[in-house]
Amino acid sequence: MQKEYDFKQIEEKLLKEWEENKVFKSTEDKSKEKFYVLEMFPYPSGRIHMGHVRNYTIGDVVNRYLRMKGKNTLHPMGWDAFGMPAENAAIKSGAHPAKWTYENIDYMRKELKRLGLSYDWDREIATCNSDYYKWNQWIFLKMLEKGIAYRKTATVNWCPHDQTVLANEQVIEGRCWRCDTPVVQKEIPSWFIKITDYAEELLKDLEKLEGKWPQSVITMQRNWIGKSEGATIYFDIKGHNEKLEVFTTRPDTLFGVTFMAIAPEHPLAEKLSKGTEFEKEVKKFVEKYKSLSTRERNIVDEKEGVFTGAYAVHPITKEEVPIYIANYILWGYGTGAIMAVPAHDERDFEFAKKYNIPIKPVIRPENEEWNFEEKPFIEEGILINSNGFDGLKSSEAKKKITEYLESKNLGKKTINYRLRDWNISRQRYWGTPIPVIYCDSCGTVPVPEEDLPVLLPENVEFTGMGNPLENVEEFVNTTCPKCGKPAKRETDTMDTFIDSSWYFLRYCDPKNDKEPFDKEKVDYWMPVDLYIGGIEHAVLHLLYSRFFTKFLRDIGLVNIDEPFETLLTQGMVLKKWIKIEKLLEILGVDENISVEELKEKVNALKGENK
Repeated sequence: MQKEYDFKQIEEKLLKEWEENKVFKSTEDKSKEKFYVLEMFPYPSGRIHMGHVRNYTIGDVVNRYLRMKGKNTLHPMGWDAFGMPAENAAIKSGAHPAKWTYENIDYMRKELKRLGLSYDWDREIATCNSDYYKWNQWIFLKMLEKGIAYRKTATVNWCPHDQTVLANEQVIEGRCWRCDTPVVQKEIPSWFIKITDYAEELLKDLEKLEGKWPQSVITMQRNWIGKSEGATIYFDIKGHNEKLEVFTTRPDTLFGVTFMAIAPEHPLAEKLSKGTEFEKEVKKFVEKYKSLSTRERNIVDEKEGVFTGAYAVHPITKEEVPIYIANYILWGYGTGAIMAVPAHDERDFEFAKKYNIPIKPVIRPENEEWNFEEKPFIEEGILINSNGFDGLKSSEAKKKITEYLESKNLGKKTINYRLRDWNISRQRYWGTPIPVIYCDSCGTVPVPEEDLPVLLPENVEFTGMGNPLENVEEFVNTTCPKCGKPAKRETDTMDTFIDSSWYFLRYCDPKNDKEPFDKEKVDYWMPVDLYIGGIEHAVLHLLYSRFFTKFLRDIGLVNIDEPFETLLTQGMVLKKWIKIEKLLEILGVDENISVEELKEKVNALKGENK
């Protein structure tokens, strides 16, 4: 026997044997119980770090254990390979994103294999391969066909110097992260996906995941979807042929409205003051806050606003209330306008105090006195100062006031969601091309399925200025599939969350060149029995994956409602290890104790009735 463990020789020999003999290869075997264990696939940044190792070791242990127990397991690995870092590397060093990415993949694959992890490497995928992103495009066309994908103008963070859209994370104190130019809000045409059509089902099906997913993740998803029931109320605007539409969960506070507030991006923001003494001040205020990203707006502490010079008309009392533009109202949330009730809302209260706006209480606590000049009463209570609704409890008043508004065509009962449709347009190169053509005669034309994939061109110059695809004439200039006339391709690429929203399905049939995957194979392997990954993906990735699964179900490709049966986040494992450390401390032993010594210690304590 060797005195020392020659890890290099022994491990390399074993790794070679495993690879040659396909030890971890998975095949569909209906005579065995299946188990699909999956870790979230990595971005090929160049190196595997300890966070990866911890994540993948958990899956490796589970896979090996269940295989030894006789289960038929699927344990694949791949690469979430599109995205900004590759493009930034191209701008910085001149390396093409494809070259940079594939070199990183090769290096990281070697690292993972050297760790001896039990992956079926025959199922490896990389989302930047055309044989993968072809099916991103195919799914997009199906969404377009079903009315789930659509195009509209959207407000984005825009760097005037680099001529490009910036993610919120790339806006630092109102400036471009790369060139330090002040960022502005700009409206550009973008492609959206109607995830909101699935809001109710996404919310309801969280009940199926109770006890299987961490409660914190379920809560975060529930809050992100943000279902709220209330009323949409219409306010006429004095002297204008316009209405201000607001959504509120508290129609019981309607009689306490003392001002209206709209977002700086609201279409009426500058229109209402045009030609008045307030125009200049309004324009200055709007420009100031339009230059801030949504994230920066969310962390603004001080409430600020400016009077538009216009007044809204209360739908019931006909009182005139001033309309302000306020920095705490965000366009894209609700209608971008609110009815402000300072006596019963903390933000409205703060704003009203600052600008000397009246505070009118319309709800009182049931069993205590309240000083409305000191702080707002934000709970439900008994109505006061509310015309014929005085004396009602808030819960009953909400219903009665909404019914009254509906009877007079002044409003309607509404269910609202915080969730917004998904803007998938990215003005970048390293992503899936959106398969759409624009023709002067035919309009917007989907690329025919037989012409997929729309390939990314390779001869691209990376300057950091604008979208590189716009300058590749042989890519942009094409012919219309309908009429054959000269036309232009869409130069936006897809959000990389598209890539990761269905990759777990592709693993079931990764070599299929006729369809995204074979339904029979997916029926065998799905859902993923254990999904392992970081808590940072609790909302977007997991929500988008759930949405994709439901859409693919609706077009007949899968038979499941939810993609991931059980979810494990590394934070949970860390917590359990802390408990183990505490136990060892109580036992008076260190973490190097052997299993046999630990058993003896525990049995001794049992004998002492401890």
